[in-house]
Amino acid sequence: MKNYKITVLKGDGIGPEIVDECVKVLDKAGEKFGFSFDYNYQLLGGCAIDEYGVPYPDETAKACKASDAVLLGAVGGPKWDSQPGNNRPEKGLLAIREDLGLFANLRPAKIFAPLKSASPIKEEIIGDGLDILIVRELTGGIYFGDRCESEIHNGAERAWDLENYSVPEVDRITRFAMEAARKRHGHVTSVDKSNVLATSRLWRRTVIKIHDEDYPDVQLDHMYVDNCAQQFAIHPSFFDVVVTGNLFGDILSDEAAVLSGSIGMLPSASIGNETSLYEPIHGSAPDIAGKGIANPIATILSAAMLLRYSLNEDKAADAIEAAVNQALDDGYRTGDIYKEGMKKVNGRGMTDAILARIQ
Repeated sequence: MKNYKITVLKGDGIGPEIVDECVKVLDKAGEKFGFSFDYNYQLLGGCAIDEYGVPYPDETAKACKASDAVLLGAVGGPKWDSQPGNNRPEKGLLAIREDLGLFANLRPAKIFAPLKSASPIKEEIIGDGLDILIVRELTGGIYFGDRCESEIHNGAERAWDLENYSVPEVDRITRFAMEAARKRHGHVTSVDKSNVLATSRLWRRTVIKIHDEDYPDVQLDHMYVDNCAQQFAIHPSFFDVVVTGNLFGDILSDEAAVLSGSIGMLPSASIGNETSLYEPIHGSAPDIAGKGIANPIATILSAAMLLRYSLNEDKAADAIEAAVNQALDDGYRTGDIYKEGMKKVNGRGMTDAILARIQ
């Protein structure tokens, strides 16, 4: 029986309770599909500050690098608002991303059929649904370029940020997007602004070269970022995998999340060369922490991504996603997505409904 090493970072707020529910689902999937897990529980964020004085302790770093994947709950909360800016819980997230070399951020945006009415998009536009995977380059581009916050130029104060990408950076993220498309519907849309930006022209020609040489079986389209933002709203079913740079990906992934109508149910992954990190995109929700009412679905779907992208256990990932869909279809709802006439449950009740449907 295969055994996988998972570093678990419960984090703060609702993090511990949603992670505990998620682990039950991972164990059930392992039982069904013939593998098991060794969990190494470590600290990240505010809880790590309380214990070690820093948000990303050395012990956590060592454990993450020695694992097959990392599962994270959520970090932060008002308890640590008095911490200096360089030692806040959120700095732990930035530190772990840099330390693990997490170069690709995966943000699925999906409308679950039973929750169509929650989307701001009209049902006639949604059609068969929204199911987009945004692959955002995470360690390059304008966020990591040289910058100047103030200088005098021609007698006026100005500031600037440098956007730059290298061929190896574009190559790496493109190959990941192409491989992801092969696991989905075989269609990649590369988003840039090559009619204006030099970096986008390098981006586009690199994407084309990689596609033509190594991925001719994948359908490839190119789209300017402004047009892509429009098409998300008026023709979302066109998209399968979207690959783009750091800045454009930041904006488009948030737009897509809102279109789904259920931001509290969306997972994410940050992919590295060796170890990858999986977490829900919602926050730590300290106002409901400890009440047992937090929705665990985003974390459970993050675990499905962990199985798919880090462990290549696609059948187990499919089974978890199908179980979530079936539980929703059967009317189970936590308070954040509840409507009259549905079966209202707490976090554990939702997990139990999903566990019962893993086939």
